[in-house]
Amino acid sequence: MNTLSYKTKSAKKEEVVRKWFIVDAENQVVGRIASQIAHVLRGKHKPSYTPHVDCGDNVIIINADKIRFTGNKWDQKTYLSYSLYPGGQKSTTAKELAAKKPHAVIENAVRGMLPKTKLGRAMFKKLYVYEGAEHGHEAQKPEPLKF
Repeated sequence: MNTLSYKTKSAKKEEVVRKWFIVDAENQVVGRIASQIAHVLRGKHKPSYTPHVDCGDNVIIINADKIRFTGNKWDQKTYLSYSLYPGGQKSTTAKELAAKKPHAVIENAVRGMLPKTKLGRAMFKKLYVYEGAEHGHEAQKPEPLKF
């Protein structure tokens, strides 16, 4: 009797090879680009994806100040923050947040699509968001990420 043994290969954190990708967010819809970036940060685009290992790649986003929303989300979408004091909840619209911190709109969207664990926080640290077209990661030779 010939029994074949098929084993699922599980990635280990020492074996993970990380690449660098660059994304131009100009005229991109926030939610659509954020879901694709979260997919790459988790490593789900790789055949060696393992849920309990951070096997994602590094992502650089440029032109974060030129993103767009559909519909009336610039005026209707609100971001809540809480200072942990009684009555310390503050709300900000997407237009106000983009005027103060344009990178925070994309960062909030991507962070919401990653796991809410230590692993998710480690994945989020591989995201680099810049308002303009300039970034300081030329030495890593990032490849353009096409969607």
